[in-house]
Amino acid sequence: QLQFVESGGGSVQPGGSLRLSCAASGFTLDFYALGWFRQAPGKEREGVSCIGSSDGSTYYEDSVKGRFTISRDNAKNMVYQQTNSLKPEDTAVYYCNFYPPAPRYWGQGTQVTVSS
Repeated sequence: QLQFVESGGGSVQPGGSLRLSCAASGFTLDFYALGWFRQAPGKEREGVSCIGSSDGSTYYEDSVKGRFTISRDNAKNMVYQQTNSLKPEDTAVYYCNFYPPAPRYWGQGTQVTVSS
């Protein structure tokens, strides 16, 4: 079984924070770059953040720079994203995957809703 399982989403007010988690099964993440993606209703899925496999380099979509932080724990086969200062436009289903993403490994994602 090869899959990613996301968790940690929820409903928060603007300015709130959530810590998203992604557990990988069926393989180890050590040798792969990883990313978080999101898809809002009626919009295409977009990349949000990514982290390198060896040097730990991180990259962020411009709209989330300074607010989101991606991290990984290879020993636990986990990927995380701390999402701070959330805005209504961050509302989406969030997914983790390899980077570049592999279509067959999209999971169910975790819903993040930001509203007043």
